[in-house]
Amino acid sequence: MNEVIRTMMAHRSIREFQDRPVTDETVRDIVAAAQCASTSNFVQAYTIISVTDKEKRRALAELAGNQTWVETCPLFLVFCADLHRLDMTCTKRGREIVRGYTEQFIVATVDTALIAQNTMLAAESMGLGGVYIGGIRNDPQTVCDLLHIPDRVYPVFGMCLGYPDDSPEVKPRLPLGVVLKEDEYTGDDEELIGTYDDVTSDYYKRRTSNKRDDSWSQQVSELVSRVSRPHMRAFLQRKGFEMK
Repeated sequence: MNEVIRTMMAHRSIREFQDRPVTDETVRDIVAAAQCASTSNFVQAYTIISVTDKEKRRALAELAGNQTWVETCPLFLVFCADLHRLDMTCTKRGREIVRGYTEQFIVATVDTALIAQNTMLAAESMGLGGVYIGGIRNDPQTVCDLLHIPDRVYPVFGMCLGYPDDSPEVKPRLPLGVVLKEDEYTGDDEELIGTYDDVTSDYYKRRTSNKRDDSWSQQVSELVSRVSRPHMRAFLQRKGFEMK
């Protein structure tokens, strides 16, 4: 166990923040460290937008499902998968980019997720906390209009950051035996997941003073048994991610 691992294992979602700004220098340090994340073929297919305008924050909070911390957190970042920069680079070099292939979409999305996780880790190592905001995909076109995001770029998620004014319990993750396999995929995890359901049920009861009777299996089965953001495919195609 070292400081890096201790920081990683202490991660929890923070939605309440002190009235303390995150300085520009701190933001630059966090993002510079985050840029050291791995990136496929060195393309660095991401752009991060720091949203400071109060009206834009208010609109984003509403679009994300009235998540008030989007408006009130000291620092709000929008992480975008970005192929537009590659378009410009090819044009400058007199080449034409091959467009619309699924692999390009995967590369840009994975690159964006990697730098975002590095951003969260760097921020937490400096005493900040935060939470991801996937809710900006509720209406991604309006987000693009609001932030002037061009074609071949799409907002993957947002991130609230700031100095925590809350200290929630770390949410228990799936047992290692469920997610770590050797040599082949094995799916005989029913007993381990059953035990994990008991653990998560106890966690939710502690967190809510017995007001929430829930478990991991119950939560995710309800989530994946309903349609979620069916507009995303058409939106991505309009933005130039055709998935050929």
